[in-house]
Amino acid sequence: MLRGASMIALLIVPLPALAQDNVLATATLPRDLSPWGMYLNADPVVKAVLIGLAFASIVTWTVWLAKTIEIVLAKRRVRAALNKLVHVRSTAEGVERLADAQGEVRQFLEAAVTELKVSTGSTDREGIKERIASRLERIEVSHGRRILRGTGVLATIGATAPFVGLFGTVWGIMNSFIGISKSHTTNLAVVAPGIAEALLATAFGLAAAIPAVVIYNVFARSIAGYRAGLGDAAAEVLRLVSRDLERASVAPPSSARRTTPLSAVE
Repeated sequence: MLRGASMIALLIVPLPALAQDNVLATATLPRDLSPWGMYLNADPVVKAVLIGLAFASIVTWTVWLAKTIEIVLAKRRVRAALNKLVHVRSTAEGVERLADAQGEVRQFLEAAVTELKVSTGSTDREGIKERIASRLERIEVSHGRRILRGTGVLATIGATAPFVGLFGTVWGIMNSFIGISKSHTTNLAVVAPGIAEALLATAFGLAAAIPAVVIYNVFARSIAGYRAGLGDAAAEVLRLVSRDLERASVAPPSSARRTTPLSAVE
């Protein structure tokens, strides 16, 4: 009987100590496990990662808004000018029709007219066409490069944000394991908050990367359509130049003495 009582005493005595350890462990846990609460209780390195990813997300949506407006206006401007250009018969008429317009197609016409003026007296029509095509190509490349500005940021964010979030997760889990070793307990209630804070960095990384990749792909398609419009406009200007040169070459001798072969486009 005495032996049984001593065994019961040995089993009961550790219970208060165990309960006290659980209370202490629970008291150190963050009470708020919402994203904001986990951020406030996170390691400074994880906080820096989360702030950087939040900033990257803001940049992504800012670029989306600015570039969407820019691309839509540029495509509309090129489409409207091209619709006017297909109904004209000469570069001079095209310059007159687009006198009030500003944009890429107007620059194409001005470059063509400028080359025709400086090539006055030349009988090499193919050489004139090549020089005009070279001017138009450089203008087209310049506008294509300009419309691409800002999209590289989206590609960078989409490629690096998941890895930045993964770094924050690895760092947070590493700190969680260090805390487990110091507390000498594997209680899930102690381990879970630290791991949740670490995984929050991965969630932020994906939230920043996925929209950036999607928006970049949408912009790539839109910019390809804009460049196609520029190519159509440049081709139309070359056709007008070709007509002007052919008219100049078949002009009657009397009119050729009164005017230069390329005066029709001035």
